[in-house]
Amino acid sequence: MIPLEKAVVARLESYGEHFEILVDPDEAARIRQGEKTEIEDVVAALNIFSNASRGTRASEESLLKVFKTTDFPAIARKIIEKGEIHLTAEQRRHMMEEKRRQVITFIARNSVNPQTGHPHPPQRIEMAMEEARVNIDPFKHLDEMVKETVKALRPILPIRFEELRLAIKIPPDFAARAYGDIAAASTMEKDEWQKDGSWICVVRIPAGIQGEFYDVINKVTKGEGVVKILNQIY
Repeated sequence: MIPLEKAVVARLESYGEHFEILVDPDEAARIRQGEKTEIEDVVAALNIFSNASRGTRASEESLLKVFKTTDFPAIARKIIEKGEIHLTAEQRRHMMEEKRRQVITFIARNSVNPQTGHPHPPQRIEMAMEEARVNIDPFKHLDEMVKETVKALRPILPIRFEELRLAIKIPPDFAARAYGDIAAASTMEKDEWQKDGSWICVVRIPAGIQGEFYDVINKVTKGEGVVKILNQIY
């Protein structure tokens, strides 16, 4: 369980009943976003309260009325998923800034300007978000927040999400080392070791990281790796 000083109240009202638990806001956000997290790692106390500040526990009758169970993990998860999580101003600011950074990074890495074929710099995306007055919800899943942001940005900023399919050949002297770096930076579709010890593969990468990916290959092969764009995937 988390320390009590880190906890905030998660609250749910249903059928005229009031329920509260004490949670870590960051861990609760992960549950809200669909991540698998043990409830014991999220809460500060294994109790369902009707009023947490007074230490008043919810009655078994009210739990059965609303949740049809008295099982703490099941009830706590439902309160986190469906209820309100009360953050301090500083906690909310921190979580919103972190989610904003994640959204900007995702869009910059996975999209391009269809007019130029180049990715938008993060600063340009951030300025467009400010102009569009994008509202960041720290508890929404990143995918959902990206979709909402892109919809708001399209009247201001031309955006197209695409991937590149690349064919790569790595000379024998660099193949073993390059394998791990390339696999970590891409989605590998197929690969094959050649009789001379060289390695070839076909991978997919977000179009926005093309330059960064080429840098990885040049670094691990000292500029001797060969890359060919096979096609773009929209």
